[in-house]
Amino acid sequence: MQFKIGNRFIGRGHKPFIIAEMSGNHNQSLERALAIVDAAAEAGADALKLQTYTADTITLDIHDGEFFIEDPNSLWKGASLYNLYKEAYTPWEWHEAIFARCAEKGMLAFSTPFDESAVDFLETLNVPAYKIASFENNDIQLIRKVASTGKPLIMSTGMATISELDEAVRAAREAGAENIVLLKCTSTYPATPANTNLLTIPHLEQLFGCQVGISDHTMGIGVSVASVALGATVIEKHFTLSRAEGGVDSAFSMEPAEFKSLTVESERAWQSLGVVRYGATDAEKPSMKHRRSLYVSEDIKEGETFTKNNIRSVRPGMGLPTKYLDQLLGKKAKQDLKKGTPVTWDLL
Repeated sequence: MQFKIGNRFIGRGHKPFIIAEMSGNHNQSLERALAIVDAAAEAGADALKLQTYTADTITLDIHDGEFFIEDPNSLWKGASLYNLYKEAYTPWEWHEAIFARCAEKGMLAFSTPFDESAVDFLETLNVPAYKIASFENNDIQLIRKVASTGKPLIMSTGMATISELDEAVRAAREAGAENIVLLKCTSTYPATPANTNLLTIPHLEQLFGCQVGISDHTMGIGVSVASVALGATVIEKHFTLSRAEGGVDSAFSMEPAEFKSLTVESERAWQSLGVVRYGATDAEKPSMKHRRSLYVSEDIKEGETFTKNNIRSVRPGMGLPTKYLDQLLGKKAKQDLKKGTPVTWDLL
């Protein structure tokens, strides 16, 4: 079930594919956007992802009612959707420069389109994959448009029911998408570990027969690392140079040192999965000599009886296994034995 995005393999046989999401953390500075690229590459990201929209392609120029954010728990309380997206959008004329810098740094680059015109634009840049955001996973027309490119499709599952995901995946496959990744996502900003429900990841894989991963809005790396043990092959995290410097998504974005920890620890988690195995591994075999076994614990004379006082279970492991202790008790030594002699059958 593995496949490639650009030159990177996606699948359980390969380390997790780590995506750094720039979002609007460039703060409308191309120089800062390029610095984010450099920092993400240095931190070990496999890919950098943009969001391709304008305020007019994602919402309406209305500043009251349901177009105004009044939720007291929202990071963006007091802004209209239009003004928020106007502040956060990545100018389309920057994309080529950002993608070129990614290529220089050996990192893949792609984007989340939010309407069909964005897909047409991204096709001119020959992106290697596409992302569908959680808030668009019910936009069947957009999903079909992206799928028709035949490129790998990564889709966040935030808020979607099983039936909605089924509709989305069916639409994508019918329109030509062969390689799909579903990312478990909780669409709160930030999200909490208790509201993440990672056990959904293997269930998604079982239901839809595709690669799975996580789009993680929690703070820290614990949730993402844990997801690897449940089958995640793709991890997406928002990325910024510094939360203290602000930005529309900075509050739940990772800084470079944190992201470096994510890339290192998620790979370690993947390496640790291995296979179902019991008994000593090749690496453990030298340690076998330090297991417990039976040893003479006090000097014993020829003909003397073995007792719990003169033979004991101790380390190292060069004597008989300890399970034979009961069979040895009461038997007689056929020769003088010094303290520290490993017990073997030929000493009876």
